[in-house]
Amino acid sequence: MKPASSNRSVKSLLEILVVSTRLGLTSFGGPTAHLGYFHEEYVRRRKWMDEKSYADLVALSQFLPGPASSQVGIGIGVMRAGVLGGIVSFLGFTLPSVIALILFAGLLTTTDIGNTGWIHGLKLVAVAVVAHAIIGMAKNLTPDLARKTIALLALVGTLLWQSAWSQVGVILIAALVGFFVFKQHNEEETAKSTFPISKRVSAICLLLFGGLLVLLPILRELTGSVWIAMIDSFYRSGSLVFGGGHVVLPLLEQEFVPTGWISEETFLAGYGATQAVPGPLFTFAAYIGTVMKGWQGGLVATFAVFLPAFLLILGALPFWDHLRNNPKVKGAIMGVNAAVIGLLISAFYYPIWTSSVLQAIDFALAAILFSMLAYWKLPPWIVVVAGAVGGTVLSLV
Repeated sequence: MKPASSNRSVKSLLEILVVSTRLGLTSFGGPTAHLGYFHEEYVRRRKWMDEKSYADLVALSQFLPGPASSQVGIGIGVMRAGVLGGIVSFLGFTLPSVIALILFAGLLTTTDIGNTGWIHGLKLVAVAVVAHAIIGMAKNLTPDLARKTIALLALVGTLLWQSAWSQVGVILIAALVGFFVFKQHNEEETAKSTFPISKRVSAICLLLFGGLLVLLPILRELTGSVWIAMIDSFYRSGSLVFGGGHVVLPLLEQEFVPTGWISEETFLAGYGATQAVPGPLFTFAAYIGTVMKGWQGGLVATFAVFLPAFLLILGALPFWDHLRNNPKVKGAIMGVNAAVIGLLISAFYYPIWTSSVLQAIDFALAAILFSMLAYWKLPPWIVVVAGAVGGTVLSLV
């Protein structure tokens, strides 16, 4: 039995690696778009998890600090093949953009890649992917008037109150409203998932997260090491970010530009490069680390900025089933899930729509890409290629 079990584990890990790497190579458009790609690949096509489990995982990741889309990917990998599955899922989704940004670090300071036609086409792909995901998730998460109202209020709130804490505030309010409004709601379905992580390991991860947050600044002062200072700055940035990858960029600027470690011009050039590559926006750390300390610095920076997200999701997952199946908590989760739809629509408008659909022809291409995905059921990678080609053609017209 052991060899057969081992073969199944290796097969699962290879499958996760192949799928997550393909997503890492084709998932353009930022964290909201990534959730759309994940939903299409893992829920609709492969059925690795059901709609409710995916929605709850998204809600959990939105509530935790760090890169939400990366945490969702890690969580799916853990549920599929344990901690190794989470690591493999993370590496597959993250390494393509890390490698690209390390290679670009010495090249893109003089290249205006952000204004090329194919990049604009990929932004329109993100419009189609996010719209498709929102429509699919909204059917399940906002089936009644009360939850539609929560989603609407979350949308309005995050559009009018744009700050690093607005997302957390909206989720907390939605949880409170859901707790009171849906506390008598009887839901026949009881979600159950298998997490091959003990609560003891989970507690160790949470303690390590908090311990490093306190210990690294002390080591920074005691040692005076540039490497420790780098790790501390990236780790703290990754630990305190609520609201996704776009929020981490100004935090990193505050950490590294005023100190003289990287110039404003070089920082902005890297920002453009990060928008041009697929995968999580947190990989911008790889660019900064490479500028500071070569490719080794890029890898260390990537490890440091993503470590908090990994520790938090591993620490939270084993308690997930207990919380989401507790009658006292179910109503709060229903409110949070409804609010997530509002958050996704808000992010769909800004920055995805506002930075992508600039004229009528952009809307026309986005509509074609949406139809390819939603009605013709074409694989996402074909839609990505079509978007890049379409954007190039539009730039020549």
